[in-house]
Amino acid sequence: MTRRGFLAALAAPAPKRNVLFIGSDDLNTCLSCYGHPVVKTPNIDRIAKAGVRFDRAYSQFPFCSPSRTSMLTGLSPDATGVYDLVKHFRSAVPGAVTLPQFFRNNGYWTARIGKIYHYGVPRDVGTAGLDDPPSWDYTFNPIGVDKLQEEPLLINHTPERKNIGSAITIHASSRPDEEHTDGIAAAHAVSLLEKHKDQPFFLAVGFYRPHVPWIAPKKYFDLFPLDQIEPISFEEDEMKIAPPWAYFTKPGNWGMTLQQRKEAMQAYYASIAFLDVQVGKLLDALDRLKLTASTTIVFWSDHGYQIGEHGQWMKQALFEPATRIPLLFSGAGVPARNKVCRGPVEMLDIYPTLADICGLTPPAKLHGRSLKPLLERPQRGSQHPAVSQVQRGKVMGYSIRTERYRYTMWNDGAEGEEFYDYQADPREFKNLAATAPQKAALRQQLKAILQARGA
Repeated sequence: MTRRGFLAALAAPAPKRNVLFIGSDDLNTCLSCYGHPVVKTPNIDRIAKAGVRFDRAYSQFPFCSPSRTSMLTGLSPDATGVYDLVKHFRSAVPGAVTLPQFFRNNGYWTARIGKIYHYGVPRDVGTAGLDDPPSWDYTFNPIGVDKLQEEPLLINHTPERKNIGSAITIHASSRPDEEHTDGIAAAHAVSLLEKHKDQPFFLAVGFYRPHVPWIAPKKYFDLFPLDQIEPISFEEDEMKIAPPWAYFTKPGNWGMTLQQRKEAMQAYYASIAFLDVQVGKLLDALDRLKLTASTTIVFWSDHGYQIGEHGQWMKQALFEPATRIPLLFSGAGVPARNKVCRGPVEMLDIYPTLADICGLTPPAKLHGRSLKPLLERPQRGSQHPAVSQVQRGKVMGYSIRTERYRYTMWNDGAEGEEFYDYQADPREFKNLAATAPQKAALRQQLKAILQARGA
């Protein structure tokens, strides 16, 4: 190389890092990389082994649209005004620059496959739902046999809940992966990677499993024999630990029998195993196309999911299983390998983190913070607590999670409080709000932090 060529190479800007943004719907930490003893997820585990697993990551609002809106705008739910599944954030913050829009503005080709912004499952499968056109150069709305043909075959263990998108609904399908909506999404994502591998991309792939209805190929159900599934223990008194507002599922377990609860857990696990295989197709494509080293991968869920803890199912609660999410970073710009960060982080942190990793200056006044220092040294841990909220009619609940404690207040405490010490009580059986005077100062300190954040 000539001297002129050498100097030109030095002056040339570094190639832009790609982003593969993989979303799951209603996924808790029932993953083998999070230590689950039954559900094996070798492909999602590949992301964790190649990067950093955040052990205490939390959703801002354990409900699909508020959570996704907050993450994608980088703004808290109170700033977006989105608390339900109907309102579009542009009506409240029309000038917001979303995460994918930000990358688009910085010269990236941005694409969405499936559910990234909210759409109702299964009602809106195959449509754009509450999508945001300024965010994307290209969109694709997959639809498969699970929506087109198999819904009439569903078994509903909660028949009083007639909306199959909010009921315990199950079907072990005879159709192959490739004919299901998420299988179609994975195949289309691979084709886009092949087509756009030579330009910087932000590719968002939104799988909607393991959201109900739990329709997945039968081979995934067969991985979890019913006689090997242990339902989560439950006593009726557990629904008196916290204020009434804390409970979404009434009566406990929606009255399901022990056998029905086992079948529900089997279907949930099967849906996760199916999801894992689809994620593997994306990772294999990155490897085959030699894109892994130049692509930042982030895997997330919109919130956690309850499968019988305190008799609760699904989301819309401020207990640990509903608010805690899987969050994994690997690939370009993630120097740590197979490491765990145990300090609390939030979904709000994803936007500034991706901007930082890719050497971009994010919009001012985002509500999260970059996790890049933790991707370099995960053992440092985060000293910033995570905040979640949920709405019950006119009552809003806010919850703050530190590495050890959770404090929750309903209607600023007027409708009740919760305070848990996870070191002594990992299953939230002891509400210390009124029974631990020695911790009153800490409880007041956490309440003050919540109030200072605008709660």
